[in-house]
Amino acid sequence: MKKILLLLTLAAGLNVAVNAQDKPVSFGVKAGLALPSQTASAMGISISTSSKTSFYVGAVADINISPIFSFQPGLTYIGKGGKFNVDEMIEQMGADPSEFEGVDKVTFNYSYLELPLNLLANFNAGTGKFFIGAGPYAAYALSANMKAGDLKVDADFGSDEGQDKRMEFGVNFLGGYKLNNGLNLHAGYGLGLTGVQNSSSEKTKNRVFSVGLGFMF
Repeated sequence: MKKILLLLTLAAGLNVAVNAQDKPVSFGVKAGLALPSQTASAMGISISTSSKTSFYVGAVADINISPIFSFQPGLTYIGKGGKFNVDEMIEQMGADPSEFEGVDKVTFNYSYLELPLNLLANFNAGTGKFFIGAGPYAAYALSANMKAGDLKVDADFGSDEGQDKRMEFGVNFLGGYKLNNGLNLHAGYGLGLTGVQNSSSEKTKNRVFSVGLGFMF
């Protein structure tokens, strides 16, 4: 009887391991907090916005390519941008204080549909796996605007000088821990490599730190 129970226990453990860890392809969802900011450079001067609070939500596929490595493409809706306190703008950019009377801060809001293509390394640990990874991403801007007090200015997308770009490209880095039941906790950092505007004199790039939860089915 003891031998039978032992064999059943081993078989159940093997089944859990195969189903939870060794699926050739699995699909999942993710969501969490995003803290985007922006960096801008013009005429040899570099400035950075403060982070603003946003969110992301998306879906991923996890494709096993070896016992350790997996390929993880996805599709994510994510808010990007940043904010300036007016005092910071005056100090860093030499802006005219009279242009910001009655305004405490200026916020830049971007909404993107992002396609990340990540390579992950997975390491067994306890009842799950630690994972780290990186890869490129391409993002399409759905909307963008600037808010200053009661003033809201929507972005003008196009290819002319001064217009905002629809497409953005960059790299992202991520890490986390996933349980064998499919739940995972993850954090990431997105580094924009291309500017968000068509400008010969200025380049503004996105940066995003994120943390959230996911579930693989």
